[in-house]
Parts: sequence; structure tokens; C-alpha cells
Amino acid sequence: MTATLTPAAPAAGRAKKDSRASAVALRMRRLLAAIGRILTALIPVFLLGSLFTYMLGAISGLTPAYLQLGEGATPASIKALDQQWGLNRPFFVQYFSWLGHVLTGNFGNSWVNNFPVSQLLASRAIVSVSAAGVALLLGVVFGFGIGALAVRFQSTWVDRVITVFTSTISVLPPFIVGIVLIDVFAVWLRWLPSSGFMPLSAGFGSWFSHIILPAIALSFDTIADVARQLRVGLATAKRQNYVTGAVVRGLSGRRVFFVHVLRNGISPAVAILGLKFPNLLGGAVVTEAIFQLSGYGQFASQSAIKGDVPAVQAVLVISVLLVVIFNLLVNVILARLIPSSAYRGL
Repeated sequence: MTATLTPAAPAAGRAKKDSRASAVALRMRRLLAAIGRILTALIPVFLLGSLFTYMLGAISGLTPAYLQLGEGATPASIKALDQQWGLNRPFFVQYFSWLGHVLTGNFGNSWVNNFPVSQLLASRAIVSVSAAGVALLLGVVFGFGIGALAVRFQSTWVDRVITVFTSTISVLPPFIVGIVLIDVFAVWLRWLPSSGFMPLSAGFGSWFSHIILPAIALSFDTIADVARQLRVGLATAKRQNYVTGAVVRGLSGRRVFFVHVLRNGISPAVAILGLKFPNLLGGAVVTEAIFQLSGYGQFASQSAIKGDVPAVQAVLVISVLLVVIFNLLVNVILARLIPSSAYRGL
């Protein structure tokens, strides 16, 4: 009997490993197929966004002569400058040439100082990415914490207080919050600097002390939206039949919450994060002015005021690209958390 059982054991082990490997391969194929469907939908969005972005610059009527030659420009000098910048070519020739350069990270030169726009943006990107990144992190941590707490104490005074709190902070303008934060933490308590930016190379403490106040000012809307969406999603998931079935089967409360409720109820909160980071970058113009941060928002505002079309086009196309990238990440996360979402074309 021993001689007949011994060869069967390794065979059974190999079959189990092969079955597990097949399951992993199947999940990977499904995930890659979902990513392919998402990209099929998002790439045209980026191309259309880039086309409209370039079209806005073309129909604005602005040229380098508007900034460089001034009122004393002659028709001949304007024509020569337009030819130098390639603006005398047909529209779609200009667009595809510009798009090809954009895909390599080259946004052309500024009409104001003839400096590469990509370098101008890079010098300011670290400021805005720092503020928006910390704001997004605060929004996720506190939003998820507050939302989960509201569901844990649903229909109690805790839930009502959280609802009032999130409704209040969602309507507070970031510049009002920024002024209050400066008054409290910089002027009154003197714990933090009121303005300026220090790079991370100067030390984490110095960088963090300069970026935390603007990040808090920017994070309120994200905290409120994430908390509300998570509350709705978890409350809806708790009422589903599969949760009731899990409780009846005797699963622990922790397992029911993390495996069944949280995994299926988190999708609304995750989905809303797809637009939050681009919005934080683009909507920080006033906040950056209050805290005297020379970031992405200030660059966009000043470029638009000066009529620097290549710089404005770069800002807009980066915004479109960020929306596409973050929506791709969100949909991939949703497809991983909730495999059935991959079949709904998310």
C-alpha cells in the first residue's frame, strides 16, 4: 500500500501548484484585458483633450509678436517672427508637430523669455506636487477614518456630528482656511512658517514645516468627499445579502467588514480620487498666492495673464494627462479590488 501511495502525493502537490498557477495566470489575463479596455477609452480622451488645447491657442489670435515686438511691430517683422516659430504652417501640421514634441516631454519655448517651458514647469512642479501630494494623503487618511467611523456608529450622534463636520469643511474656501491657519499656527502660536518653500534636500523637517499648512488648506474638500462617499458605500454594502449570509455562516465581525463590506463598499471613495490630485494641482492658485509658493497654479495664472500660449498649452495638456493617468490608476485598483468591475468596462 505504501508503494502505491508514495508516487500519488507528489502528483497531487504538482496538480495543486498547477491549479494555483493557472488561477493566477487567469487573474493576470483578466486584469491586463481590463487595462487594455481602459486604455482604449482613455487614449482618445487624451488625444481630443490635446487637440482642443492646441486649438484654443490657435483661435486666441495671440502670436509671439504680441509679446516680443510690441505695438511698434511691422507686418514684415510679424511675418518673419511667425515663420521663425513655425506658425505659418497649416493648423494640423502645427498640431501634430507639437503633439510629437509633447509626447517626448518637449513643450516648446516660452514666448515671454524664449526659455524651455518644460524646464519652467519642472522648477515649479516640485512645489505643487509636494502640496497636492500631502493634501491628497491627508484627504485619504482622514477621509477614510472619518467615513469608517460614521458607518461604525451609523444613526447615532457620532454619525450626525461627522455629517455636519464634513458638510461644513466642504464649503470652506481653501484661501479662507489658509488665512486662518496662518493666523493660528504662524502668527499666534509661532509653530510653523507662514510662507515660502524649502526643498526636501534641505531636510524633511524644514520641507514638511513649510508645506503642511497649504496642504491642510487644500485637503478639506478631499477629506469631506472621501468621507461621504465611503460612508455611503459602506452603508450600502452592509445591507447586501452576501453580508447577511457571511454573518449567518458565523464569520467574525472583522472578517465580514474587511473581506465583504470594505472591499465592496470602498469603490465610490476610490473612484472620486481619480480627479482629486489633478484638481488639487490646478486649483491651488489662490492658496499658493497666500502662502507665497511659486508653484504650478501660480505659473498657470501668470502665463495666462501674459498671453504666453505655449506655457498655457503645456499646463492644460499636463492637466489632461494627469486626469487620464489617475483615472487609469483608479480603474486598475477597482478592477483589482472588485474583479467584477473589470467586466463593466470601468
